[in-house]
Amino acid sequence: MRGEHPYVRWAIEVIETYIKTKKILDPDPDRLPKELFEKKAGCFVTLHTFNGALRGCIGTYEATQENLALEIRNNAIASATRDPRFPPVTEDELGTIKVNVDVLSEIEPVKQIDELDPKKFGIIVAKGWQRGLLLPDIEGVNTVEEQIRIAKLKAGIFDENYTLYKFTVERYE
Repeated sequence: MRGEHPYVRWAIEVIETYIKTKKILDPDPDRLPKELFEKKAGCFVTLHTFNGALRGCIGTYEATQENLALEIRNNAIASATRDPRFPPVTEDELGTIKVNVDVLSEIEPVKQIDELDPKKFGIIVAKGWQRGLLLPDIEGVNTVEEQIRIAKLKAGIFDENYTLYKFTVERYE
């Protein structure tokens, strides 16, 4: 696992340490960018194999931790070990996984569908306690209709009675 951006390097360090030792790292303000300690935001950590297949993706659409360093840490571990679609990442796989960190903007309600663009905006479809989220710029998702259809499926929403929200991401690879 390699990463150039400091957010990605932090996620990789957390994953590697946890997989090898089961130790959960505490973020070090002397080693990490200060904005990781100053900013609160939701984020997703996505793992892909080098051939591009999804290997894990877990995140939060709003901040749940006191800073972004902790948000990335917790989501990195969850992505590698608790995505229900995949078995936990093994130590043998560590060198074969690419890591992305997406930091989410504030969530905004969507007034009209024509505000959306699946390359620019992620969406949340909500109905009561049900939520389906799809990040922006996902390979194979080229229309707003497809983006909404997938998010509704993820949420288990099968009618047209839902609320739609949008957000942007800063993607680090």
